[in-house]
Amino acid sequence: MTDAAALPGQPRGGVLPGPATVRAVNVLAPNASAMTLDGTNTWIVAEPDSDLAVVIDPGPLDDGHLKNVVDTAEKAGKRVALTLLTHGHPDHAEGAVRFAELTGTRVRALDPALRLGDEGLAAGDVITTGGLELRVVPTPGHTADSLSFHLPADRAVLTGDTILGRGTTVVAHPDGRLGDYLDSLRRLRSLTVDDGVHTVLPGHGPVLEDAQGAVEFYLAHRAHRLAQVETAVENGHLSPAEVVAHVYADVDRSLWPAAELSVRAQLDYLTEHGLIQAEI
Repeated sequence: MTDAAALPGQPRGGVLPGPATVRAVNVLAPNASAMTLDGTNTWIVAEPDSDLAVVIDPGPLDDGHLKNVVDTAEKAGKRVALTLLTHGHPDHAEGAVRFAELTGTRVRALDPALRLGDEGLAAGDVITTGGLELRVVPTPGHTADSLSFHLPADRAVLTGDTILGRGTTVVAHPDGRLGDYLDSLRRLRSLTVDDGVHTVLPGHGPVLEDAQGAVEFYLAHRAHRLAQVETAVENGHLSPAEVVAHVYADVDRSLWPAAELSVRAQLDYLTEHGLIQAEI
């Protein structure tokens, strides 16, 4: 058995619903799959002595899950006062409208199409519900609208799909862009270096205890994949499908469509930087 402490980011065992830090509680959605891992992590975040809570990523449109989130908050003596979205993919955001109906909350997101209410989210915004402090960190790349939320009091960051608790994420071309994603990883690394963040609360998979280690692993992984793609093109594998078959030969074929999105983003990046000439 592999020691979890030896894995990138030091994952905290399996994915378990319940408290993850002093202020963050995970409610795991029942939507496990190859792409969503164990399911979507819906986060309830609140100050311990407050009766108000913020929910991040209500998850899929599953009434049982959404009601479970409300019940979990209420059993802790808290009322959900605000809903936030890390990005608009259905496994994170599809249930947001229904969840807003159940809780009477506004929904704040970067993408105006996902909002319920007048307020959005932007870089530098600070959420202060019930005394809680959440800082909005722009982390585009997985998608153009991806955000993370820095929770200073717990030295933690909620990363949505930008960093996962297990494996690596997809750069969802054409909306997602590799250059943006690399910049976002560097931005998260600065949180670990300059702001003391040590815990990653991801959108899927277990909590990571070594945030800096996770970011460094992601940066190294992307550099390695980029080099593999560049070499594949130089060796005559010109189409995205050909590159996937060559570079991702050891990956389950069910994941190849997602891998092709990342490959397209990598080919765009290499082309934009004058490193290859490819048929995208």
